[in-house]
Amino acid sequence: MTVSIWLSLLGICILGAMSPGPSLAVVTKHTLSSGRLHGLTTAWSHSLGIGAYALATLYGLALLIEKSPQVFEIITYLGAAYLAYLGFKALTSKGGILAAIQSGSKSSLKQAASEA
Repeated sequence: MTVSIWLSLLGICILGAMSPGPSLAVVTKHTLSSGRLHGLTTAWSHSLGIGAYALATLYGLALLIEKSPQVFEIITYLGAAYLAYLGFKALTSKGGILAAIQSGSKSSLKQAASEA
């Protein structure tokens, strides 16, 4: 891959990291319910996981596109359907962050890292 492609990918990753999303909710939950250390543990665990996931995805998709474009197209449609399902579940969920904060129950560092 050329340097310009790597820089484009880096820019997309930076923009994605700056935008709020479900990961921000998880970090906020652990920070508010269990303190700063748990929030930082969650944030760092999330960063490491997303970085590894992004690299594996990048190389895997490059190989898949090269070897079988038809399979890549099928995976694209399955991914879109899964995202629609996740969106529906998020819109219909009752949420639990407020209840966890009000109950005063603290999470462990292991739980904070594993949820990220």
